[in-house]
Amino acid sequence: MHPDTIAVVAFDRISPFHLSVPCIVFEDRGFGDQPRFELRVCAAEAGPLRTQAGFSIHAPYGLEGLDEAGVVIVPSWRDGDERPPEALLQALRAAHARGAAIVGLCLGAYVLAEAGLLDGRRATTHWHWSEHFAARYPNVQLQWDVLYVDDGELTTSAGTAAGIDCCLHLLRRRCGAELAAKVARRLVVAPHRQGGQAQYIDRPVPDSAQDQRLSGVLSWALAHLDRPHSLDALAERALMSRRSFTRRFRQTTGTTVAQWLLNQRLARAQRLLETTDRPIEAIAADTGFGSAVSLRQRFAAQLKTSPTAYRREFRGA
Repeated sequence: MHPDTIAVVAFDRISPFHLSVPCIVFEDRGFGDQPRFELRVCAAEAGPLRTQAGFSIHAPYGLEGLDEAGVVIVPSWRDGDERPPEALLQALRAAHARGAAIVGLCLGAYVLAEAGLLDGRRATTHWHWSEHFAARYPNVQLQWDVLYVDDGELTTSAGTAAGIDCCLHLLRRRCGAELAAKVARRLVVAPHRQGGQAQYIDRPVPDSAQDQRLSGVLSWALAHLDRPHSLDALAERALMSRRSFTRRFRQTTGTTVAQWLLNQRLARAQRLLETTDRPIEAIAADTGFGSAVSLRQRFAAQLKTSPTAYRREFRGA
C-alpha cells in the first residue's frame, strides 16, 4: 500500500464541485515541505462521465486505481435512494480490508454505509439527509449536527463546505497544522474548523451591530490566546449580556465559547510545535493552557498523542 496515493472516486452525474474538493486540497502546490501525493481520479462506471453541471469528464483510471491507494475518497453520491454499483462497493471493502483510509464526503457516506463499512461506527452526512440516512442505515451511529467525523480509518463529512474542512483535516493529520494552514490560505478558507462544530448555522454572516462587535471580540481573543478568557469577560467586551452573547456566539460559530477557545488553543499549539523550538512549558503559556501538564492532558484527550510525540512526528517529517 502507498500511503501518499490518494484515489478519488468519480461516477456518472457527479457534482463537479464535490469531485474538485479533494483534488484541490491534495494537489501539488510546490510547497517544499509538502509530500508529493499521487492523485488518482478513478471512474466507478464506464465513461465519459456526465456531471450535474451539464458537461462530461474522462477519468484516467478505473476502479483498479484504488489498488494500493493509502486514501480512498468518495465524493457526494448522486442519489441517497440509489444503490451504488456493486463493483464500487467491493472495491471499497477490499481497500478497507488492506488498511486504506476511506473517506465519504457529504452523501458519499451513503456509499460507505451501503458497503457495510459504517456498521457500528460513528459517521455524519448532510443535515438535510440525516433522517433519511438514519432510517436507511440504523446500524450506523449517526452524528446529526457535526461537520465531519474522524472514526479512525473511516472519515465522513457533512455538506459542501464541510468537505473542504474534512479534507484539510486529513491533510493536517498526515502533514501537520502548518501545511494545512498554508493550503487553507491559498483556498481563502478557514484554516481549522473542528469536526464537532455544528454544520448548520442559522445566520453565518453578521447582520447587526451586535454581530460586528462579536466578530471583533473573536479576533481579539485569537490575538490574546495566552490570556484567560471567561464567558462574562468576553460578553462584557462585546457589550452584551451573558445570555445574549452565548446565544449569538453559538449562532455564529456553531459551538460553545469553551470549546471554541480549546479548539483555537490546540491549533495554535500544534503550529508552534511544528514551526518553533520553544519548550513545551512556553508553548503552554503562549496558548493559554497555563502549564505543560494541562497541555499534555488536552493533547491526549483531543489528539490521542503528546506534544513531544507530535513535534517529533511532524518536525521529523
